Amino acid sequence: MACIVSGVGALPFVAMAQDAPRPAAGDTSRIARVTVYPGSATVERVARVPSGARSLTIGCLPASIDAQSLQISADAAVRVGEFNVLTEDRDVAAACASPLDGRIRELEDQIAGVKAEASALQLVDGYLRGVAGVGGAVTGDDATAAATTATATNTRIASPTPAQITATAEVLRKSGQDAFARTHQLKRKQEALELALKPLVAERDRVASQRARVVSVSINLAAERDAELRLSYQVRGPGWQPTYRATLDGAKSTVLLERQALVAQNSGEDWTGVQLTLSTGQPGRATQGRLPRAWTLDVAPPPQPVGAVAPVMAMAAPAPPAAPAPLARARMAEDAMPSFDVSSIDKGFATEFAVPQRITVPSSGQRVTLALGSQTAPATLITRTAPAVEEAAYLVAQMAQPAGVWPAGTVGLYRDGAFVGTGRIDFAAASAGAPAGSTSLSFGRDELVTVRAEAVQDLTGSTGFTGSRTERKTRRAYSVDNRHKTAITLQVLHAAPVSRNEKIEVESRYQPQPADLAWDRTPGTVAWQQSLAAGATAQFSAEHTIRYPKDVQLQERQ
Repeated sequence: MACIVSGVGALPFVAMAQDAPRPAAGDTSRIARVTVYPGSATVERVARVPSGARSLTIGCLPASIDAQSLQISADAAVRVGEFNVLTEDRDVAAACASPLDGRIRELEDQIAGVKAEASALQLVDGYLRGVAGVGGAVTGDDATAAATTATATNTRIASPTPAQITATAEVLRKSGQDAFARTHQLKRKQEALELALKPLVAERDRVASQRARVVSVSINLAAERDAELRLSYQVRGPGWQPTYRATLDGAKSTVLLERQALVAQNSGEDWTGVQLTLSTGQPGRATQGRLPRAWTLDVAPPPQPVGAVAPVMAMAAPAPPAAPAPLARARMAEDAMPSFDVSSIDKGFATEFAVPQRITVPSSGQRVTLALGSQTAPATLITRTAPAVEEAAYLVAQMAQPAGVWPAGTVGLYRDGAFVGTGRIDFAAASAGAPAGSTSLSFGRDELVTVRAEAVQDLTGSTGFTGSRTERKTRRAYSVDNRHKTAITLQVLHAAPVSRNEKIEVESRYQPQPADLAWDRTPGTVAWQQSLAAGATAQFSAEHTIRYPKDVQLQERQ
């Protein structure tokens, strides 16, 4: 008896003598579970191992597999030894046909059948035309025999009677009509089949480079009795992204958030009836963050005279260019995950959410949408307007982040049961005017709020003892009418001038005093916010005085 120790990650087992038979188990594996990450997936296959088996080969695995991620586990009745990974052309592995090949062959066979039937109808049409040109007395079922006899014997046939002519004409008409109608039907059927075949061929050609090669894993083992073996591996490419549907209930000041996930993959193997898990983890991201460099200070050497030759000295090899920040790449692909209403597992550094039903995701890049529950969140409704930019008001809902982790994603916006547009939910990023840890969604124009902006008043003059300074005064005024039957929370935004140079002085006066002089953490963005009763009108004005020396050319950007 010899003890064979496997390679990386394998377990030792006691093998049979070299000359003893080593029965092999056939590849009857199936995909049982898939964990999808942003940009990758972990696939778990399960294979039955019969009693007495000494090896198992699992083939037709996608070429995008990460060999270093292979993990093999089995029941207690199976001892696992070393394993080998073989990559070969798909054409060599006859059993590894593309998932699309079968459907493509089926459609091609149907098209060939349609073309064959159309060719046969052309023969029938030619025969009928030939029969119509024969001057003999031919009727009904005797048409074929009469035509053949007339041609073969070259005998003169007596002139047909009127009854024979009528019968022959009716047979030719009916047969020709049926043939032409069937030909038209076959043409339409062929067009439909070719239309269905075209996207399948295009998809197969698109991923041909990925599917040109396949991977097989051969495992040495010892099975004392029937058992199961599990093989898991990472594949690159599959991924999922969140999407939402937000429905505003203005009467209750709530937003119904419906959560969904879009899953797609083109790894080369279909996921059929698998247990799907969505994870916030990122297996491919950097395992260590960038570290700070030393900060040193020294006296700069005196400049070398022009033309002087610097002494030759050994120079250290230049430092290699800094690699792209792994954390920056990770942030682009990594999103936190919503607190779904399905079973969840907190693994400390990542959260996994198991979809309750079994899912099928084809390897064609087709996006599969999964419903992941809904949650009603309280919202603060604000009617927002920027009269200097647009004389219109928009309804905005501000929501605090619900419990759990929420990823950034697109959201379809609905108000009063009607679709109004799309937006984006991102609790991690600062949302316009929303407090930290919250987001704001705009649900379209508020047609019951009228906004008016008066003409801008702009005066320019001179100041100073000798008139050496220029003084410019600007006044803007706005009015807002609330035609709702209830009070609203009104927010009016205005851009005030901000000096970027000490020679330029800015003095601003407002009526009434704004609630925020740096709205959304932006200096110069002024925000009035107040409650406006039903049927009431609110007035707002801003006066800005700008002073600067006459010899200064003012650069103004709005």
